[in-house]
Amino acid sequence: MEFRYCPRCGKPLAVGPVEGKDRAHCPACGFVAFHNPAPVGLAVIEHRGSLVLIRRTQAPLAGYWSPPGGYVELGESVPEAVVREAREECGLTVALEGLAGVYSDPRVSVVLVAYRARSTGGEPRAGDDASAVGVFAPGQVPEEPPPAGGTATDLWLHRVIRELLEPWGRAPPPGPAPGSP
Repeated sequence: MEFRYCPRCGKPLAVGPVEGKDRAHCPACGFVAFHNPAPVGLAVIEHRGSLVLIRRTQAPLAGYWSPPGGYVELGESVPEAVVREAREECGLTVALEGLAGVYSDPRVSVVLVAYRARSTGGEPRAGDDASAVGVFAPGQVPEEPPPAGGTATDLWLHRVIRELLEPWGRAPPPGPAPGSP
């Protein structure tokens, strides 16, 4: 959000050094327009031995397969947001099993907090921000190229998702033949 006037006192903002960086600030009341990244939660969901992905309908990466996720809302924690987004986007109730990673890039406006999760209820179905839900066995995760002409956010998120899904992209090692000791 770009401010021209102070949201506290209504005076015009100036741009100049504040805490070592040029920032919009109000010389009258001291307000500083900090630009902070928004937290986003993401769920890498295991459902009956397979990985659940949604096909995104919204930017970034519209049309791509992705784990369900979205912005953390005021009044909820990151884990609560991850559980809510899983339910809204793919119809599953999930239990979080641990942090998969925290990702940021100075060129994008979000900090991504990814959790490993397993389904505990519901059936996969497309919901908010999803045109489809896919359930992919290990080794069957779709390989998608980086978006041609994508924004910095598209390219960064594509790279993060590839990293998060890399363990699912490998087929499981062959086990013993059925019925063998």
